[in-house]
Amino acid sequence: MTSRIGVITFPGTLDDRDTQRAVRVAGAEAVPLWHRDKDLKQVDAVVLPGGFSYGDYLRAGAISRFSPVMETVIEQARAGMPVLGICNGFQVLTETHLLPGAMLRNNHLHFICRDQKLRVENAETSWTSDYASGQEISIPLKNIDGRYVADERTLDMLEAEGRVAFRYLDGNPNGSLRDIAGITNEAGNVVGLMPHPEHAVEPLIGTGRTDGLGFFTSILKKLVNA
Repeated sequence: MTSRIGVITFPGTLDDRDTQRAVRVAGAEAVPLWHRDKDLKQVDAVVLPGGFSYGDYLRAGAISRFSPVMETVIEQARAGMPVLGICNGFQVLTETHLLPGAMLRNNHLHFICRDQKLRVENAETSWTSDYASGQEISIPLKNIDGRYVADERTLDMLEAEGRVAFRYLDGNPNGSLRDIAGITNEAGNVVGLMPHPEHAVEPLIGTGRTDGLGFFTSILKKLVNA
């Protein structure tokens, strides 16, 4: 039976189609989910893709947090459903408090778009098990509200519990504290990151590499072995 991975579309979402394609390339069924619907259509996992949901008014992800679909996502994530937030999706996850901290405007106040090198810090989450701890990967990055911040106590907790999932290498692109590019919740089923793995799953597009495919094959193996 094919695993079903839901991809949510909010008004202003840009990367839902790319994410659906990445899901299919990995071998799962991509299920489109609309922000106004509470029904998750019996999916096994959910991805919140990148973009500028609701135009990033108020704060990035602040309005999407109250979409009807997110009520169900929050409930299911707390019950163990795997959830991945990419870029704007990461922002939404911090707004819901499924992940700690917040995302602020880049410290240089400019939109940035480039291939970004990352180090995998935690290869034991639902979305990173196909990587090795310490592995270096390169995937696209594009954001203007990508600066991850949290108080020192929270940062120390994330470090101590191994919940920093990814760290920027070769220069911090947005001023994120401690070079944090992505984090996970305590259970490892919820992961958020600013760079875009869905743009690096086929050799002919994006970076010309497939470094991002591991996110989608990781969750597929997790679901198959569950």
